[in-house]
Amino acid sequence: MNGGYVYILGSVTGTLYFGVTSDLYVRIAQHKNGAFEGFSKTYGCTRLLYVETFELMLAAIAREKQLKGWRREKKLALVRKANPEFEDLAADWGWQMIGPHERMRP
Repeated sequence: MNGGYVYILGSVTGTLYFGVTSDLYVRIAQHKNGAFEGFSKTYGCTRLLYVETFELMLAAIAREKQLKGWRREKKLALVRKANPEFEDLAADWGWQMIGPHERMRP
């Protein structure tokens, strides 16, 4: 099994979304383009605020579950420690439209 990423997206209103993926670039592009219906699209969670990298996808999945169980204050502290200004870490990745099953690289 390949490695994975745990990521946190945020909206302009402060809503947080936690996800796990094996292809961070494609998955973030899908979020930014609203490729899938769901929580992140409904609440406008398109800003990449935090990322952790794992050698094993199972470890990434376990970490995502752990983070989802934390209280909001602890989640925000984690983001703030790595990204004090809550900047969109993917803002300069050179986005273009991508479908839900397409592959794209920067």
